[in-house]
Amino acid sequence: MIWARRVVIRKTLAVSLRCRARISRVAGRLGAVSSDGVFRKHGPGAHRDFYRAEAAGLAWLARAGMPVPRVYRVDAGSIELERITETAPDAAPARAFGARLAAVHDAGADGFGCAPEGFDGQIFIGRRPMSSTVHAGWGEFYAIERVLPFLRIAVDAGHVTSRQLPDIERACTLVASGVFDDGEAPARLHGDLWNGNVLWAAGGVVVIDPAAHGGHRETDLAMLALFGCPYLDDVLAGYDSAHPLRPGWRDRVPLHQLHPLAVHAAGYGSGYGRALHRAALATLDIGERT
Repeated sequence: MIWARRVVIRKTLAVSLRCRARISRVAGRLGAVSSDGVFRKHGPGAHRDFYRAEAAGLAWLARAGMPVPRVYRVDAGSIELERITETAPDAAPARAFGARLAAVHDAGADGFGCAPEGFDGQIFIGRRPMSSTVHAGWGEFYAIERVLPFLRIAVDAGHVTSRQLPDIERACTLVASGVFDDGEAPARLHGDLWNGNVLWAAGGVVVIDPAAHGGHRETDLAMLALFGCPYLDDVLAGYDSAHPLRPGWRDRVPLHQLHPLAVHAAGYGSGYGRALHRAALATLDIGERT
């Protein structure tokens, strides 16, 4: 049942992913590559912490060994980054990326929900503000800070219906109860690890545009699966060789996709609302068997 729902979610998201790619290209107009190879991003009306949060997230991941673009300059209105020349994906760099991602997760975080170490400003996912309130337990943090705030926006936008809402709220209540808490320490997450933020370069994978925070390591992996990362099986094999995944992790993929699906339901339409509802039903199914 859970696997079938995950397949349906993927099919539903195929069109939505193309929509997000178009939106990303529009957003890219706010940046420009100069003759010296520096990629500059700027946007009118950006929150004063928006680019600083990006720089802090990149630095936090880099300190744990993840390749990221070098930050040349950042202020309240812009950021200047190293331009990454992309190449074709391949199996060997995918496995290396998986192993490196496991090491970054294992570098840890101060708590579930925390911002990158040393950064005390507002954090974001995409252009949406995201909470950095820290919780002792993963489930409480995940439901309260990563799903429900974006669910409310999606409901107000008409992207989640009154029929879907009770099931999603029941799933959030279940998650917040701690039934899925497993004793793992907070992981150092990229936080927005969809395929568009994974760049394949000559020296291996480079990640961009983090929504970095402390969370559960399976959430980053579920995000990779949601939008179809190239050579995903090799990424997972590399990850598992460095830090074996807990039994049943495949069944928990919909649980860990609640956050990105809620974020996308808030901004990208009712297709994501339907996908969020299916993920919530799958989460309730997992809970019945836990």
